Amino acid sequence: MSNPRAPGAPDELPAAHAHPHRVIGTPPPAEARTMLADVDMGQARPARRWLPAGPPNARLAKKAERIAAALFILATLAGIGFIAAYVGLEVGSVDSAFRSNLALGLAMSVVFLALAVGAVIWVRYIMPDVELTEERHPMASTPEERQAFAETFEQGAEASQFKRPLLRRTLIAATLPALAAPLVLLRDLGPLPGTYLRHTVWRKGTRLLVFGPNTPIRPGDFSSPGQMITVVPDGYQDDMDALAAATSIIIKFAPGELQPPTVMNWTVDDIVCYSKICTHVGCPAALYEQTTHHILCPCHQSTFDAPRGALVTFGPAPRPLPQLPLTTDADGYLVAASDFHEPVGPSFWERG
Repeated sequence: MSNPRAPGAPDELPAAHAHPHRVIGTPPPAEARTMLADVDMGQARPARRWLPAGPPNARLAKKAERIAAALFILATLAGIGFIAAYVGLEVGSVDSAFRSNLALGLAMSVVFLALAVGAVIWVRYIMPDVELTEERHPMASTPEERQAFAETFEQGAEASQFKRPLLRRTLIAATLPALAAPLVLLRDLGPLPGTYLRHTVWRKGTRLLVFGPNTPIRPGDFSSPGQMITVVPDGYQDDMDALAAATSIIIKFAPGELQPPTVMNWTVDDIVCYSKICTHVGCPAALYEQTTHHILCPCHQSTFDAPRGALVTFGPAPRPLPQLPLTTDADGYLVAASDFHEPVGPSFWERG
């Protein structure tokens, strides 16, 4: 049995009018509220791009790509040259050290300069020039915002043109020598010194030589109280490595001026010998005030009380200057009775 139809009604409604009839005053369907009126209702709306996918001038970008790649190759060669200069150039003299430092400085300067100029050319002529303004949002992002960030990040990576093989490969090649350079420098530091820094070249019977004329000294030659003389061990007066730790000072005091914790058995005729190497950072403690009997370090103003075991009275030095045991030999010259009984110089942890 067929359903009756109104007289004059069409047999079939068109497909475009198949949706339900809307009563006046009711809101329109969701499809009708789209902002893109010309979008086909049956197709997905295209994703919005925040950044263009490529540079505005492809020809100029291609030329800039070659220039940037050439700069990255130059940085690669300079980085390799830095490592080669560090390994191959000798530094046994002042002139050779100057040449080595000059080669190292120029090579590393070219590395950084070429990388910087290449990066600037990349950004200015290969990547698109776009200004974005980001609104300040609450700290907790919504899922939609996180999805938008992921889309923006992907588009930004695409717009950066890092996908260009020539740029990508030359940039990676340029950074590898620069990353390897610190490893070469650290490896060249060598093993830890162990107990080497605990000792100096002072030995029992080693004569004290006045630094400069390199002459031995008797207690009678040093009879005026208040004097201070720099002394070095006999046989090592020209060995700069040995003198860096063994250089010492002797001070003459009037009878009764020396007090504990000075070790009296290590003195000769009120002459005491201390290390000249400051216990802060190793500067030469070369100044002496006769009125106060203070030994001064000019680098950071550490002050040591000379008649009282060179105790620290001021400054950053952590401990007194070590005292060298003194005696005299058969000819009456001042000699060391032994090495220092404690390490000289700064209290670095590498000293062991």
